[in-house]
Amino acid sequence: MKKITMETTVGIFIVIGLICIGYMTVKLGHVSLFGDNTYSLTAQFNSAAGLRVGSPVSMVGIQVGRVSALSMDQNNQKAVVEMRIKNGIKIYDDAIAAIKIEGLIGDTYLSIDPGGAGSLLPAGGIITETQPAVDISDIIGKYAFGDVKTTVENIKPTKNEVQK
Repeated sequence: MKKITMETTVGIFIVIGLICIGYMTVKLGHVSLFGDNTYSLTAQFNSAAGLRVGSPVSMVGIQVGRVSALSMDQNNQKAVVEMRIKNGIKIYDDAIAAIKIEGLIGDTYLSIDPGGAGSLLPAGGIITETQPAVDISDIIGKYAFGDVKTTVENIKPTKNEVQK
């Protein structure tokens, strides 16, 4: 009798453990089991450097989706970024997608300015206005080797600007 109780208790703990592992796998893997509550949008960039599948998509500082695929348009020589946006998030056809970096050496993410003057983008729509990521190493290199002018003389207005 005692042996059956011990085996039952161990079995219950194993089942609970497997359920917890399954739940964490689904949550950490960003997998949806009971239908998808997102829609797809696409944007084309000159460079998608630093962006990867799974990178967050944010709007006004709030995460609204994730990058779902990266590919290349051979005809236009552009990087094609497909993203999944949560249902209920409104993005208009005059939206601007920009690749940004959190902090100086942080992760890369996709930021969307939703627009609002145009019509709503349908599922599968294309964001036409894009901005590639700023290359921090390029800027630091230019600053270190003197290509960036930061003297006061460069900030002073010219005579033509003062007369206006």
